[in-house]
Amino acid sequence: MSWRDLHCGELRSEHIGKRLTVAGWTDTRRDHGGLVFIDLRDHTGKVQLVINPERAADAAGVAHDVRNEFVLQAEGEVVARAPDAVNPNLPTGEVELQVDTVRILSRSTPLPFQLDEEHVDETLRLRYRWLDLRRERMQHNFRLQHTVIAAIRRTMDELDFIDVWTPSMTRGTPEGARDFLVPVRLQPGKFFALAQSPQIFKQLCMVGGIDRYYQIATCWRDEDLRADRQFEFRQLDLELAFAEREDVLDVMEAAVVASFEALGREAPSRPFPRLAYDDVMLRFGTDKPDLRYGMEIQEATEVTRGSEFGVFSGAPCVRYFVAPKAFSRAELARLEEIAKEWGAKGLAYIVVDESGERRSPIAKFLSEDELASFPAEPGSTILFGAGEPELVARVLGGLRVHLGRELGLAATGQDVFHWVLDFPLFERDDQGNWTFLHHPFTAPMPGQEEWDEQDPSGIQGQHYDLIWNGWELGSGSIRVHDVELQRKVFRTMGLSDEEADSKFGFLLEALGMGAPPHGGFAMGIERFIALMAGEPDIRQVIAFPKVSSGSDPLTGAPTPMPEATLGDLGIRALPQDNSSSA
Repeated sequence: MSWRDLHCGELRSEHIGKRLTVAGWTDTRRDHGGLVFIDLRDHTGKVQLVINPERAADAAGVAHDVRNEFVLQAEGEVVARAPDAVNPNLPTGEVELQVDTVRILSRSTPLPFQLDEEHVDETLRLRYRWLDLRRERMQHNFRLQHTVIAAIRRTMDELDFIDVWTPSMTRGTPEGARDFLVPVRLQPGKFFALAQSPQIFKQLCMVGGIDRYYQIATCWRDEDLRADRQFEFRQLDLELAFAEREDVLDVMEAAVVASFEALGREAPSRPFPRLAYDDVMLRFGTDKPDLRYGMEIQEATEVTRGSEFGVFSGAPCVRYFVAPKAFSRAELARLEEIAKEWGAKGLAYIVVDESGERRSPIAKFLSEDELASFPAEPGSTILFGAGEPELVARVLGGLRVHLGRELGLAATGQDVFHWVLDFPLFERDDQGNWTFLHHPFTAPMPGQEEWDEQDPSGIQGQHYDLIWNGWELGSGSIRVHDVELQRKVFRTMGLSDEEADSKFGFLLEALGMGAPPHGGFAMGIERFIALMAGEPDIRQVIAFPKVSSGSDPLTGAPTPMPEATLGDLGIRALPQDNSSSA
């Protein structure tokens, strides 16, 4: 027995005269007081079924009971549609199936929403995700995802990488996020951590002579959920032995280009531009700039040293950029509120109207030479930031991104990839202590292996990020492969040799047994696919995602567990204070 001869979306004029069986879901049903028309749907598209009681009385009786989302099997003859009934919007629009027999394979209860309904609440969509997955949008996204991942795997195979599976349950290590913990029944009071990434394992693969490792790895991080973040996610994880930075970048570019080509899209030109971290922070105020539009940040510190405007003259850093619109007072007030959210005390500006006249509350404090130092076209606005360099970068960088979206400056359909290189190896944490910027296994730039462990400022790491239209796709680095240099990194972070042995002893032991130079990269699969599909968030390319509260509307997880189950694991749930104050 065969359920179908062709998919619903595959019927064409060359099938006219053939008897075929199709199966799928009822998309729509129209009863014309005798003739019944059913659009039958599967993942390939729709085909129109025509049930004529004069041709097939039994089939007509069944068809009258059919409702949306019933699963049907229909057999009949493919015929040409009448010329005035041809539907040019459907690939199957020239033909229809004159049904002789139809079977209801599965019935559907009344639906919580219609599949063609727009603006359905997302939590409702996720509660009934099996219905949502039938939508054309979801079908497109998951088949696009399959095509891209298949292209990535082909590329890895062509470049002699081998797919190595690494453990999900491991020892917790400081990687910048909270771990999900797994209690161990056989060892009460002890826990595995779900791997935030296979970082250490892939380095151990290099020590083990694997040479070129990759996997589509599932990772877990206990972080607040947002548009581009879920508790669990996948990444293209790869590592190369005897590799320099350009070797890793070349592999990632090959994977990206292969993904575009597999979808029939114009691929970005290689090599992707390389930009230095210090340069992008000065020009764009962020380490993941969108290069589809300008509005580059300009330096104004020196020219304002003698300014009568005290906010400028007294600030350690003054910068500005020019937005291509003469903003109204109300628009400037809104921009000032956004600037304050980023930490600014206010927002200085100069509006250049269509006649070229400049108006601003601060203009009277600025000399002609100062004003001439801020070139701007008529119909634009100069926006300033003043303060510590980090604050100015954060404020102007945030405003630039906001206005890029608000003013529609990013060209639709344009794909701009670039690398950001030469990051600092260390940064200060919230307590003022030195910590890693990328992760503690990143190697310093060649020639910078010696530094003051109390003040490593100025030391650069071999860390690199891949950016697509302002989104960070992933990051990687050349790793430390010398055990003494790795200990030096740990000491700079405040870890004694004893603490390092306790937390990373197995890695240090491996590095001391002949570790080759190596480096790698990790790219977020869901983020890459969401951008490929033009989706606003990664939930649209994950089959069963969580919502922002961390809950799963589909299954109702997470749920409390019985005390007996917790007791077997040697743990106890503390009572929660659910009281609230007015």
